[in-house]
Amino acid sequence: MTVTIVEAARGVTGGVDTHLDVHVAAALDPRGGLLGSRPFAASVAGYEQLLGWLEEFGVVGRVGVEGTGAYGAGLARFLRGHGVEVLEVDRPNRALRRRVGKSDPLDAIEAARAVLSGRVQGVAKTRDGAVEAIRVLLVAKRSARQARGKAIIQMRHLGFTAPEEIRFKLRGLSVAALISAGTDLHPEDSSDQVMAATMTSLRSLARRIRMLEGELGTLEEQIEDLVRARAPELLRIFGVGPDSAATLLVAAGDNPERLRSEAAWAHLCGVAPIEASSGKVTRHRLDRGGNREANAALFRIVLVRIAHDPATKAYLERRTKEGRSKLEVIRILKRYVAREVYRQLPRR
Repeated sequence: MTVTIVEAARGVTGGVDTHLDVHVAAALDPRGGLLGSRPFAASVAGYEQLLGWLEEFGVVGRVGVEGTGAYGAGLARFLRGHGVEVLEVDRPNRALRRRVGKSDPLDAIEAARAVLSGRVQGVAKTRDGAVEAIRVLLVAKRSARQARGKAIIQMRHLGFTAPEEIRFKLRGLSVAALISAGTDLHPEDSSDQVMAATMTSLRSLARRIRMLEGELGTLEEQIEDLVRARAPELLRIFGVGPDSAATLLVAAGDNPERLRSEAAWAHLCGVAPIEASSGKVTRHRLDRGGNREANAALFRIVLVRIAHDPATKAYLERRTKEGRSKLEVIRILKRYVAREVYRQLPRR
């Protein structure tokens, strides 16, 4: 009788291997037995059919979905909207793939087994609020920033190989002066074919940079407004600006309560040392995993503190005198900053 009650409480566990057009789902009973596996269209109608198919086997407990931040985003939102707990599942273990092979049904079954066994416990981001709005704006901002940088480099290289008159005019200019000079060029005034083409290219790039700078300014304003509305306390932390705050908020998601502890947050940011002990040797190694953008944001915050915060300067000096390298102290400080940030993450 007790076993029956436990099994009824646990219900059916699902696993989904997501793709652009088709998702493959698998269903397991409470003991891990395979109930079935089927493909479904990656559409609202397909999501409804997938959930209905799982419910044919009993009460749906939890569903592990691969790629909740990519192909599985729509399915994850749909399942959460229908009261189903969605867990984020990484790609299947490589050793297992080498042993049993690779197919979409096998990946879906492995996703369900990872959830049922407890190997996967991370609740997926909801992606339904202000933080998701910040994330999509950051995508456009980073794209514009990268395009601006490439255009500036292209202007520099064109200046190096340009006819002597232009090369002399552009040599040694700052970025702002280079863009201004490029915008003021008049290729129609030159009768030389190479000169006119070079001036046209430089002017086109300069105008593109100006346009991108306007986009960047607009996007930065929108992101800062959203950050201030969502997490004003985060911006009060020394060294945390709108860009770093936005990156850290995106790492936490719209539902940061999914993070079970401050240690889990540190691990997500890649600043929690990983134990690597063996036998009589007790040691920890650097975590090179986690969210690298969040890790980089913490690094920038620490650099600002080292440059402008007297307490941080004194700490760095004291620890280096004890024999620590500067990089080691920075890693320690990143862990401290992660703890401060965790306390200020907005909860619903």
